[in-house]
Amino acid sequence: MKITKLICAPGKTGFFFDDQKAIKQGAKNNGAFYEGAPVTQGFTAVRQAGESVSVIFILENGAFAHGDCAAVQYSGAGGRDPLFLAENFIPIIEKEIAPLYVGKEITTFREMADRVDKANYHTAIRYGVTQACLDAVAKSKGKLMAQVIADEYGTEISKTLIPVFSQSGDDRYLNADKMIMKAADVLPHALFNHVETKVGLKGEKIKAYIQWLRERILKLKPFDSYNPVIHIDVYGTLGIVFDNNFEAIARYVGELAEIAKPFHLRVEGPVDMGEKAAQIDALRIIRQTMEKMEITAEIVADEWCNTLQDVIDFSENKAGHMAQIKTPDLGGINNSIEAVLYCKQHHMGAYLGGTCNETNRSAEIGAHIAMATSPVQYLAKPGMGVDEGYMIVYNEMSRILALNP
Repeated sequence: MKITKLICAPGKTGFFFDDQKAIKQGAKNNGAFYEGAPVTQGFTAVRQAGESVSVIFILENGAFAHGDCAAVQYSGAGGRDPLFLAENFIPIIEKEIAPLYVGKEITTFREMADRVDKANYHTAIRYGVTQACLDAVAKSKGKLMAQVIADEYGTEISKTLIPVFSQSGDDRYLNADKMIMKAADVLPHALFNHVETKVGLKGEKIKAYIQWLRERILKLKPFDSYNPVIHIDVYGTLGIVFDNNFEAIARYVGELAEIAKPFHLRVEGPVDMGEKAAQIDALRIIRQTMEKMEITAEIVADEWCNTLQDVIDFSENKAGHMAQIKTPDLGGINNSIEAVLYCKQHHMGAYLGGTCNETNRSAEIGAHIAMATSPVQYLAKPGMGVDEGYMIVYNEMSRILALNP
């Protein structure tokens, strides 16, 4: 079966593009907006509407396959590709990507993904086009996308739902209640991205929040056996609070872990060292220090761990206990698949993540990756409203489970 046409449709994402550097430098919330001038190239405001592009393959039999190009909320930060705006990139897709597929046979996912992923295109383009490739192969074979992945990578589709990690955005109290009500497996992310207003000059505001969350779970848990993981993202702010004193950071994480008990704690992005090698060293030392102190919490790599090679390098150096595989940052979804499998083979926790700034389509296709590769957890996305993202990924995984008993 051949692909006869490629069509692009501009779209919106489930959240926004945020200028992370401007926020770290003190841009303040004003409702849903941020006040102040942007500092990252390409931004026209500190926060602006997220954009996507649906790439649609028309197949020879009249069916269509599609995926969504999307980029992370904090585009242009931490070594990532620049802002992804539909009007800038649709002409590139139509002119340069279409000839790679139109008029050609649908072969294997891996071969079709390589055509675009090995070229130097924006990660968002490679992300969306490879989703469409996977869908095209699945439709040509009459299979689930998860089944195609399992066949080509030699995996087995999970017999249970992958644990879902739900994120709260700034509304970390009300949204935590929603997560508890829905029995989210991992919660709440909590967006601790500013020292003075959210973290506290000595980290005291995070401590108070975890104490509140622990008590809230114990009081309102929907069933007795509910035992979620508490996973917070601190966006490198602990490095600011403790002046990159890794021993002090490890000790602080241990204090948080004690407050969180009986729930297990993960802390994502404790420091941001400004470049990859220093980030690897920092997370390696913090992990080693935590192990010497017998701290059972985990730290999660995020900033500067953006590509498949980055995931490999962080894993080999034991830089953290878990790596976030931020799917849009890795470009082609073939890289996300391989990253999960590499982490599992090298004793690094695999967190199949992404961003609130994705779409329902990319989240659904990510659910197929999750069910076919069995990471430790999968991010509920898109958006920060909890209910919508959780519904999308939970329901898609449930459908896969029902169709592949």
